[in-house]
Amino acid sequence: MNGTNDGQAIRAESVSRHYQIGEAVIRAVDGVTFQVERGEFVSLLGASGSGKSTLLNLLAGLDRPTGGEIWVESRSLGAMSSIELARYRSHTVGMVFQAFNLLPRMTLEENVELPLRLAEVDRAERSARVREALERVGLGRRLAHRPGELSGGEQQRAALARALVNRPSILLADEPTGNLDSKTGAEIMELLREFNDKLSMTIVMVTHEAALADRFSDRIVTIADGKLLSNVVKT
Repeated sequence: MNGTNDGQAIRAESVSRHYQIGEAVIRAVDGVTFQVERGEFVSLLGASGSGKSTLLNLLAGLDRPTGGEIWVESRSLGAMSSIELARYRSHTVGMVFQAFNLLPRMTLEENVELPLRLAEVDRAERSARVREALERVGLGRRLAHRPGELSGGEQQRAALARALVNRPSILLADEPTGNLDSKTGAEIMELLREFNDKLSMTIVMVTHEAALADRFSDRIVTIADGKLLSNVVKT
């Protein structure tokens, strides 16, 4: 197959990522094949060290596979130059991590605006886009606050707003509830589900929490020792 079909957002074909450490070869991702349909919410489930975050980084274009190929919206990531990959990360995918990665000296408005500046969005358009993103995560009144003035849940909401501000078609989330208590984590997951339902956003989320994956995602892809163990559509 030469790429994704019209219904697929992502296709990974026999993807591997191996690392050489001295005499040893670490097979972080080892021959994984799977696809994600447009508008689907897929959880990559596995224990720490299973290779799920490495796989997500490959989908994000933050790392390149040592074998196999990844297509996103019918474009091969392997065929992209560094500049094209940067543009892909600015416009096609949004990313959220376990660490909130907010810049402490910037206000919430400035943090969320940063991807727009990097994508060279016209200055006149930025303010409305930032406000829209912050309103969507319930932080429309906190524009002037700095990260240190927010709770952990509010910081992750701000990180979500930053991921949304460039209006990506795909959201990649790496343990987005990992630093949060269970109640706040569930609130973040409800937001992700809302983005999926109301914005038709394709979501791929890495998690080690089977209960969250089961409750919120459409399909669960289980990974262990770099290999795909199961690929289950929920009924």
